[in-house]
Amino acid sequence: MIGDEMSVLAAAHPQPRTRLLGKTGLQVSALGIGTNKWQQGKNDAAVFETYRTCLDNGFTFFDTAEVYGFGKSERLLGECLRRDRRPAIIATKFAPFIVRRSKRHLLKALDASLNRLGVASIDLYYIHFPHFGNHFELADAMAEAVQAGKVHHVGVSNFGATQMRRIADRLARTNIQLAANQVHYSLLHRNPESNGVLEACREVGASLVAYFPLAGGKLAAASGGRNARLQALPDLLARVAATHNATPAQVALNWLLARDPCVIPIPGASHSNSAKQNIGALDWTLTAEEFAAIDVASGGGR
Repeated sequence: MIGDEMSVLAAAHPQPRTRLLGKTGLQVSALGIGTNKWQQGKNDAAVFETYRTCLDNGFTFFDTAEVYGFGKSERLLGECLRRDRRPAIIATKFAPFIVRRSKRHLLKALDASLNRLGVASIDLYYIHFPHFGNHFELADAMAEAVQAGKVHHVGVSNFGATQMRRIADRLARTNIQLAANQVHYSLLHRNPESNGVLEACREVGASLVAYFPLAGGKLAAASGGRNARLQALPDLLARVAATHNATPAQVALNWLLARDPCVIPIPGASHSNSAKQNIGALDWTLTAEEFAAIDVASGGGR
C-alpha cells in the first residue's frame, strides 16, 4: 500500500521548469524550442503566437541555426525578439562546410547571425557538425568570440564522444566550459547512450541537448505500423499517457527529462497548440515502474 501511495505522489509531482546548461551556471528552460520550421515570410503569424505562448509559460530557450531556411529562421526569431521585449535565451550554430571552416569563416558567420537576430550577443553558439579540418582552430575562434563579448557560452552539435572531449580540453585552456553537445536523441534513437556521448557529457559537465526528441512524430502516432517495436512502444506510451491525462508525445518528453538531469530536449513548435502540448510534459512525472517499462520497450539503449 505504501508503494502504491509513493507511485501516486511521484506521478503527481511536476518536473522542474528549468535546468542548468552544463556547468555554465546558466538556467534554461527544461524544454527548449526548436525553430527549424520557422520561415520568415511563410508562417510569421503562427510563429509570433507560438513565441508568446512559450514566454507566457516561462519557456525562453530557443534554438536556431544559420542554415535553417538559409537564415530565415534567425530573421524570424529576431523579429519575435523585437516584438516581445521579454528576456529570451538564444542558441544558434555555425555550419563548417568544406569551403568555410577557418577561424575567419566562423567569426564572419557569427557576425551575420548577430545581424539577422538583431542582437549584440548570443547566449549559446554551436559548431553545427564535425568536419575534416582543424577542430581546434574553430574552438579557438569560439573562445575569441567569448572574449569579445559576442558569445556567452559555446557548444558543439553532432560530435562524437572523443571529438567533444578534445574540444572541451581545448576550450579549458582559456577557462571556457563546453556548455553542450546537441545530438539526435529519442526513445527510438538512443545512440547517445551506447556511443559514449551521454557519458562524455556527464564527464565534461556539458548538457546533452536532444533534437528530434519525438522521432519526427513517430512517438506521437497511435500506431507504429508493421514494425513490432514501433507498434509496441506507441501502444505503451498511449497506456501510460492515459493514466496521466497526457499525450504519448508528452510521455516521450517526460521520459527523456527523467533519463538524466543533463538532458534538455528541444522539440520543434511552430504553432501555439504544439508549444502548449510540449509544455504540458512537465506537469507530472513518470513513476519508476513506468520509466522502466518504457526503457525496456524502447530497447534499453541498444
